[in-house]
Amino acid sequence: MKTEVKPMTSVCRTVEFGLRMIGMWPGTPYAILRKVFSISSLVMFQIFQYRHIIMHFGEQDLSVFMDVLSATLAYSLLLIKLIIFAFNTRLLDKIIARVAEDWKECDVSDEHTMTRMAYMSRRFSNLIVVSNATSVILYATGTLLRNRSDNQTDARELILKMELPFEMESTSVYITILVIQFVHQTSAASMVGVLNCLLISLILHTSGQIDIVRQKLGEITRKEIEHGVTESVVKTLVVRHQKILSFSNNIETLFSNIALIQFVSNTLVICCLGFLIVISIGIPNGSAMLMKSVLFYIVINTEAFIFCFVGEHLTMKGKMIGDAVYESLWYDLTPTQNRSLLLMIMRSQKHLTLTIGKVVDLSLRQFAGIVRASASYVSVLHAMY
Repeated sequence: MKTEVKPMTSVCRTVEFGLRMIGMWPGTPYAILRKVFSISSLVMFQIFQYRHIIMHFGEQDLSVFMDVLSATLAYSLLLIKLIIFAFNTRLLDKIIARVAEDWKECDVSDEHTMTRMAYMSRRFSNLIVVSNATSVILYATGTLLRNRSDNQTDARELILKMELPFEMESTSVYITILVIQFVHQTSAASMVGVLNCLLISLILHTSGQIDIVRQKLGEITRKEIEHGVTESVVKTLVVRHQKILSFSNNIETLFSNIALIQFVSNTLVICCLGFLIVISIGIPNGSAMLMKSVLFYIVINTEAFIFCFVGEHLTMKGKMIGDAVYESLWYDLTPTQNRSLLLMIMRSQKHLTLTIGKVVDLSLRQFAGIVRASASYVSVLHAMY
């Protein structure tokens, strides 16, 4: 018997609000205009950023170049993510609709597990979005303090290095550009957090569905078997397991190419920021560089860790279904019911996973590889500096 549950969803309001702002949430008014505005604003920033890199390539100090490159690559990664999401809007709508449908079909026995996952998703989401926004505040503060300490106040240095098509001779124009950069960078960093939190929310929802299937398998008793009520339960669990597999495949399709770009980008950005942190320790005025780089470094590492951890977590959870079927009272069931359970075991042997461009599974081993590669590049750059 279905009963009403509290109005809740696995995707918290912070993530929903962020997706509505960029037109990615189902049913958002003026969705196309929101997508065009968010992507075009990033493209405009990127043009000015890469123009600065090209025009000043080889002229700047290596530390300044690494600083500019790290911020530019972070923006590029977000731009690619938004483009991928824009081209996969229907798939995202299908995924979110599946989440909503699971909540509608939720009964009293499922409510505790799904609510626990929803609250966990909410806590992680709020923490990640706030951390990303805070990293921008420290980045901007460190940039302005470093410019002042280097006596570059008259040079009108920007928070994000850009080659603009006009001169900032007026103080009001300069301040306006600074405010626009700060607001846009804060919005971009928050959006990065929102997209990462979306992945966490979807994986936690999948984990909750797997826990429910395992719980119902463990609740099959001999008394129920004797009264013949298990046949409908087994059929329901088989259908639910198939939905979990389909839901997981949709997540993999949506985030696979994003993970590939993220794997490359995060390695380079972590390398750049690690180099800046290393050379800033023990030098005059190095505190400003540390202020702008340390939390940024932590946020980028966290972003890479999130992708790798959820991939590992999903694989581990997928294996538990086969174990739960084997530990159930399958030996007291009829041959027909056993064939259904055998089908669940066979399907669980095909691991639920997230991949890096359909090539390598995301796991904690891949995160360790990112850290090792970044550390190696930092040591080479430090020796050359």
